Amino acid sequence: MRRRRRFPWLSYLLVAAGAVVTVVPFLDMLLTSFKGPGEYGRLPYRFLPEAFALSNYREAFEQLNLPLLFRNSVVATAVITGSVLLTSSLAGYALAKLRFPGRDLIFRLVLATMMFPPFVFFIPHFLILVHWPLAGGNDLLGNGGAGLTVSLAALVVPFLVSGFGIFLMRQFIVSVPDEVLEAARIDGAGEFTVWWRIVVPQTKPVAVTLALLTFVSAWNEYIWALLISTANPGLMTLPVGIQTLQSYLDPNRMVPVMMAGLMLSVLPVLLLFLLLQKHYIRGVMLSGLK
Repeated sequence: MRRRRRFPWLSYLLVAAGAVVTVVPFLDMLLTSFKGPGEYGRLPYRFLPEAFALSNYREAFEQLNLPLLFRNSVVATAVITGSVLLTSSLAGYALAKLRFPGRDLIFRLVLATMMFPPFVFFIPHFLILVHWPLAGGNDLLGNGGAGLTVSLAALVVPFLVSGFGIFLMRQFIVSVPDEVLEAARIDGAGEFTVWWRIVVPQTKPVAVTLALLTFVSAWNEYIWALLISTANPGLMTLPVGIQTLQSYLDPNRMVPVMMAGLMLSVLPVLLLFLLLQKHYIRGVMLSGLK
């Protein structure tokens, strides 16, 4: 505390440096999206474009099927976010407040899933979806067709449950007083009623935090969406579609048009964060995520 009082400018300097490091790449992406052919990469490098023009955005609209890409991204992200909130809240309540054999072991297994990088499971997930019974021309044994890999469900099934989400909700629900839950049970409330009417309203701040983190992760998912789009190009999402711009654009125009596409994909996430930032900060503070 004494050091902070003696050198308050050091804290401000660190915060300002962090803000610059965070904001400059975003501003460069925004300004590059307005640059003309040949401007990007010219030395000495200039942040400001010579003339602000919307031709790159028009080019992105012409080269990409943006309605389809937006539909796939919005549907997949909404389903994943809703499922993660529901399953994380239910599982977190069970692991925090219910007593049953194997509860601690199950919680440890949930924590163990967070130790592995997600892409380790992509190939097993893909094989499971390919051999999904009675889907995509498959028989009862999962043979003969493409399974779920040609449907929109392929984009969401591997992400419907989140080990991190269960952990986060469980850590928050532990702090809910047991006396309140016992009083509700004495009054005749079942476990589902206790969860829905008492636990869920109190977990709103951390639920908003989890929803925002899940939304950003699902919206920006690239590797899995790229793998699925190889089986069905109609399942491309915005990150995959934007990346395909390099294959049929003039190299002199590629980067500015890609930046324009990235700006279009970033806008929904940016707007959502601005709308929910108050709840997000509160949820981070209350959940101990910091």
